[in-house]
Amino acid sequence: MRVLIVTDTFPPDINGVARTLNTLGEGLERRGNVVRVVTTVAGTDAAGLKREVMHALPLPGYPGLRMGFASARQMIEIFDSFRPDVLYVATETIMGIAAIRAASKREIPVVSGFHTNFQSYLEDYHLPGMETLAQGVLRTIHNHTARTLTPSSDTATMLEQWGIHNVGIMGRGVDTALFDPTHRSTALRAEWGADETTPVAIYVGRIAAEKNLELAVRAFAAFREVQPAARMVFVGEGPRLAPLREEHPEFHYAGARIGVDLAAHYASGDVFLFPSISETFGNVVLEAMAAGLGVVAFDYAAPHLLMRSGANGWLADFADEAHFLEQTRVAAAAWNDAAVRAAARQTAFDLGWERVIEQFEQELQAVMQPSAPGTP
Repeated sequence: MRVLIVTDTFPPDINGVARTLNTLGEGLERRGNVVRVVTTVAGTDAAGLKREVMHALPLPGYPGLRMGFASARQMIEIFDSFRPDVLYVATETIMGIAAIRAASKREIPVVSGFHTNFQSYLEDYHLPGMETLAQGVLRTIHNHTARTLTPSSDTATMLEQWGIHNVGIMGRGVDTALFDPTHRSTALRAEWGADETTPVAIYVGRIAAEKNLELAVRAFAAFREVQPAARMVFVGEGPRLAPLREEHPEFHYAGARIGVDLAAHYASGDVFLFPSISETFGNVVLEAMAAGLGVVAFDYAAPHLLMRSGANGWLADFADEAHFLEQTRVAAAAWNDAAVRAAARQTAFDLGWERVIEQFEQELQAVMQPSAPGTP
């Protein structure tokens, strides 16, 4: 099977969508398929997936992300050269729409992915009242593909309520060899001003408005009510990093981390605070659990699927900030609970990537029979 993945974000970008797509693509190739990627950023590893790099501009208000630009004619040229059997369009942008239109002309089946709740970001980026319009645009795009895959039942239900047809759930996996408690580093903790008796709360992800980081700040204040000596570490970059650093110089800011370095940052923390209410899944929750951290999160997406409150983490009712703060205090009291941390690790250990890659391959194969999709 020859698979073309179309996405505005891909490594070396540091985000969950980029890492997921790279993992899926490499997994397909290990299973004997041929994969090429149409994206907006050149690769840094010659051994990685082959890619076609398209022109792009920074996403307004979010310079760390880009929007690709391509015409249907450019996409057809790529199709005629690569001759894909199926497309996976991962981002609903100008480039993704061009790919869907071009695929219709060449009668190539398309599976689309719903990876990011961009429509819910509009108010955070000063575009209130646009969510209904965005939903309509997304409905049109996805209904011109044969199948839409999303990582959680919450998101699948939302898409079906919007009127998107043929929605499937494809979860996520985690590299438990990389994200492992054995990467815990006393030297790294010392940089944070913490020894083994000092609780460390940690957040990993984009430092951006849609991640609800104001609640993370309040949650850490609640954490310190129980553990006055605790430290707070933010790992990641984004448009809110500079103002957050200015407002709260008492926190440690580690910047973006990858690979073993990222794994060490996870494992060297104790409690993972994740206040976001805009996730389609939340890969970082799974990574934190694999690293043996107790997680405080809202009860939806990955936390709803993976966590049992009080057993392998702490769940708050969705969007109930008072309950999130209450659960943070409970987590602070149990920051070094070996049973919770071991249960979190075991939950993640059961969720490797191979089963996800196999399902992805089956989803792509399943759409290679029907008639071509229409044009959005």
